[in-house]
Amino acid sequence: MKDYNEIYQSKLIALEEVASLIRSHSDIIVAQCASEPQGSMSRFHLAADKVSDVKVFSVLTLKPYDFYMKPEMRGHFELCSWFHAPGSRQALKEGTGTVTYVPNMLHRAATDRLKVRKPHMFVGTCTPPDNKGFVSLSLGVTYERDILEAADIVVLEVNEQLPKTFGDTIIHISQVDYFTEHHQVPPTLSSPEPDEEALRIGSFIAELVDDGSTIQLGIGEIPNAAALSLRDKRDLGVHTEMFVDSMLELYESGVITNKRKAIHKDKFICTFAMGSEKMYRWLDNNPTVEFLRGRYVNDPCVIRHNSRMVSINTCIMVDFTGQVASESIGIQQYSGTGGQTDTAVGAIEGLDGQGKSIIACRSTAKNGSLSTIVPVLPEGTAVTLHRSHTDYIVTEWGYARLTGLTVKERTRALIGIAHPKFRDELSEKAQKMGYL
Repeated sequence: MKDYNEIYQSKLIALEEVASLIRSHSDIIVAQCASEPQGSMSRFHLAADKVSDVKVFSVLTLKPYDFYMKPEMRGHFELCSWFHAPGSRQALKEGTGTVTYVPNMLHRAATDRLKVRKPHMFVGTCTPPDNKGFVSLSLGVTYERDILEAADIVVLEVNEQLPKTFGDTIIHISQVDYFTEHHQVPPTLSSPEPDEEALRIGSFIAELVDDGSTIQLGIGEIPNAAALSLRDKRDLGVHTEMFVDSMLELYESGVITNKRKAIHKDKFICTFAMGSEKMYRWLDNNPTVEFLRGRYVNDPCVIRHNSRMVSINTCIMVDFTGQVASESIGIQQYSGTGGQTDTAVGAIEGLDGQGKSIIACRSTAKNGSLSTIVPVLPEGTAVTLHRSHTDYIVTEWGYARLTGLTVKERTRALIGIAHPKFRDELSEKAQKMGYL
């Protein structure tokens, strides 16, 4: 019998040594969100005087790491973000020249980049190895497993506080080149308390969710409000990009059972998780939750096989024709496409003909001074969801189903759920555009 602890020890390096593995003119891809290798990433900048043109790919980078926040890192490191977070937005605003955005559909993020060039390094996190030599990638395999299998060098930060999860997360230590240890509480995410507006939006969303539906929930105040409003539903299932606390709460209250799912019956299916310490403890060694690769979970061709699939996401604004902007305002990239298009398209193409895509937003922004229902999107704004794929739009004033409607019908329907103080102005503009 092999002594896996001996093999593990032979691959163990200090955190400071990870930076020494970085090579010029190469790609490093790091795990995302709660799987982020924070010990290693906080030391990448130590290699700056020895390397140039290093691209670090990440999603929702949780900390303002020196390798991309300091202007002097320009030319040495560049953060290539699939989805911006506060740190990358700040660096862009300050003009450090160390951050760029990667347009993508989440289910193709890994495979699209692999068509460009092979990554030199993958750096992720995992649980300690068990007595058979296996570790768990724990809280995410959205793109991580595919990149791990393609990278020249694989480095995993071992953290005994990570939960052991199942699915595509389980790998053998023979697949890893180096281990390093970094002990910390996994990054958590608080659940914002919904205000009255969000709760009204949540109640309208709940009207559109039938018993026995399979749901995908995004993150934030409005999805949390939607979850609160689903407490009277029965036998919901989950097939989602992100596992969040509200799903655990609905499971514990008996709303989510997963027993009426058409595929992966009796299982939660997700690609990554981020939430509270309580949720992480519940996920630990929990066989009812399977973490599968994002190229499978978020593939619209897979999603469409679910029963009564309902995709619930949020946006920044919607124009009269139904174009949904969820990631930028003008040329300013705020977040990213994420899995919105993946799940929306998969839901409305449901094989049972009962799928729904719901895009929710407040009817106003900037303390009520702007309407989020607009005649046209600002110049340069990225369209996250094509108007041909837009189904339900929900605000605190109701919902409008755009599927199959003409532009004139869409315009009337959207003005009907805009904030009342903007409806006359929107109607006037629509008439000038020939939309009414």
